[in-house]
Amino acid sequence: MRLGVLDVGSNTVHLLAVDAHPGARPLPAHSHKAELRLAELLDEGGAIGEEGIERLVHTITDALQAAEDKGCEEVLSFATSAVREATNADMLLSRVKAETGVELTVLTGEEEARLTFLAARRWFGWSAGKLLVLDIGGGSLEIAFGIDEEPDAAVSLPLGAGRLTAGLLPGDPPDPHDVKALRRHVRAEIARVVGEFSRFGPPDHIVATSKTFKQLARIAGAARSAEGLYIQRVLSRSSLVGWVPKLAAMTVEQRAGLPGVSPGRAPQLLAGALVAEGAMDLFGAEELEICPWALREGVILRRLDHLPTP
Repeated sequence: MRLGVLDVGSNTVHLLAVDAHPGARPLPAHSHKAELRLAELLDEGGAIGEEGIERLVHTITDALQAAEDKGCEEVLSFATSAVREATNADMLLSRVKAETGVELTVLTGEEEARLTFLAARRWFGWSAGKLLVLDIGGGSLEIAFGIDEEPDAAVSLPLGAGRLTAGLLPGDPPDPHDVKALRRHVRAEIARVVGEFSRFGPPDHIVATSKTFKQLARIAGAARSAEGLYIQRVLSRSSLVGWVPKLAAMTVEQRAGLPGVSPGRAPQLLAGALVAEGAMDLFGAEELEICPWALREGVILRRLDHLPTP
């Protein structure tokens, strides 16, 4: 069957259509995305304004048309931190349902972490042993750890690259004092939860998902996306430590000129790098591997698990 998954994230609204059935690897058939940056559209009261809601409704309508055009039998629709934390989330969800017919499932941060962990476990398999999975989104950082398909520990922290950039990193390039303050803030937040994971012992394999980690690995020398899914891509802490001051000194335009960095993501790259560096340092990760699968694949895999076996 052809399934669609509609991900209303803090940065983008992304429809992924896949050909899938139980017991088989989901095969991507079509990708349709639009950058909305909902995390940056929150007003001082934490609400998404009328313009943002109208843009969201329009974008979802376009995505549904794409799903229909590509023959999706079912569309799994969910939203993450930007919608979850909006003070007018109930009204926004009602508007979306009334105007598009889509009833968005709002995932908790822990659910995000658990579904992303499931995707990473399925990708790397049982031989990877105990996995530590890191995922930097636009609005939050998810961390999960475990040996099975359900993690033993899973948390979500308000350390998304878009959120931090909009709230704590003004300036282009940003003021060095703001960069230092953000670095302290990020590490203090992560340090609060490290103990929840350390009691399970060290991981056998540390992996990361998300566009932020992929771009950081790319500028550090990892293979391009065009070279395929099955090439191992790693990011070392030493490389990241070397890149952080370089990114801090760059303008957004200069960052956008780096290999693999899109203009839309360039403003967030420094904040994402500070979060990645802090997480790798505090969890003792000298190196991590990039996982091609993430939250969307986790949602699809969970749905497939509940389909009857033919």
